[in-house]
Amino acid sequence: MKRFLIFSFLLALVIPAFSQQVTPETLIKRQKRKGLTIKEWNTQAGAKQAFLDHVTTYDSLGRKIEEIEYASYGQKSRVTSEYVDPLDPASKVLREIEYNDRDKVVRIKKYEYNDDGSKKRQLNYYPNGKLESVKEYELIFR
Repeated sequence: MKRFLIFSFLLALVIPAFSQQVTPETLIKRQKRKGLTIKEWNTQAGAKQAFLDHVTTYDSLGRKIEEIEYASYGQKSRVTSEYVDPLDPASKVLREIEYNDRDKVVRIKKYEYNDDGSKKRQLNYYPNGKLESVKEYELIFR
């Protein structure tokens, strides 16, 4: 019985740390974006020819999985997103991988979250895995 109580207490402390809190508005947006691909086109003033500017792709759960930016010469950059739980529509971004115009990795961003689901820390890595920088998020309530 004592082990069960200790286990229950520890479980109660650990579960909130892994729960992903996403606002209802975000879940509604994700619901509308399931399997969606958005293409953004630009046209220069005085020109008739439109060119592709951005392509954003969402997965079957409505989460952004890829964003590609184009220039006149082709792909300018690409960012892919991976989520904490691949099957949970409320899951937060775990990692983003940035690619250059030659589709080579230039930066990897990993995210850590507070118990309430807000961002805690962003760790930026070089392609070789060496830490480049850390961004800390501070919550201030008034």
